[in-house]
Amino acid sequence: MNSGTGPGTITPDGSPVEFYTLLPPGEEARVIAAATPPNGTVLELGSGVGRVTHPLLEAGFEVVAVDESAEMLAHVRGARTVCARAQELDLGERFDSVVLASYLVNLPDAALRHELLASCARHVAEGGSVLIQWQPPEAHDQWAAGRGSERDGVGITMTELEEISPGTFAATMRYTAGERVWTQSFQSRRLTVDDLAADLARAGLALDGFLTEDRTWARAVPA
Repeated sequence: MNSGTGPGTITPDGSPVEFYTLLPPGEEARVIAAATPPNGTVLELGSGVGRVTHPLLEAGFEVVAVDESAEMLAHVRGARTVCARAQELDLGERFDSVVLASYLVNLPDAALRHELLASCARHVAEGGSVLIQWQPPEAHDQWAAGRGSERDGVGITMTELEEISPGTFAATMRYTAGERVWTQSFQSRRLTVDDLAADLARAGLALDGFLTEDRTWARAVPA
């Protein structure tokens, strides 16, 4: 089960809202922007506090930010926000890019993975793309307790890792910022490329390659 500890609000999936407001932007927005038509529409599933949303808005994209946490969405500025579970979403709209980030596709629950990808499929426009951030098997195999990094005073360390069943791992992360400390525990499924392709096919999507050299971003298109 996912859980979290530390100051401030902890969302149902264990994410500490205050920590994510401190986390500096990464490369996600650049990857999404490069795969989306200029000034195109983006549906961001699991947007959190807008760490990816805001750079996309600044780049001229129209973004709908979806998250199940109202506390997360309260930090999003300039985008249309929808408080909903991504797997249940049905806006009746289609987008140039549908983004499923935060490694949600690695959830161990196969039924939930399929529901998430089905939501992506019903919201992507003809000729559009579903952009998926995932842990490819080679990245998953490099996980180890004790590994971490620090950037701009924000630290992230994996403190616990256990294979609780074949291909399914339970991990705990420790986040720090000054004197503040949070933990987030979650489970992750090791998926192969064939596994990912099969899950996509079940949702009516086809794997259309990878957007980054490390293969952590995949593109899918309507089959």
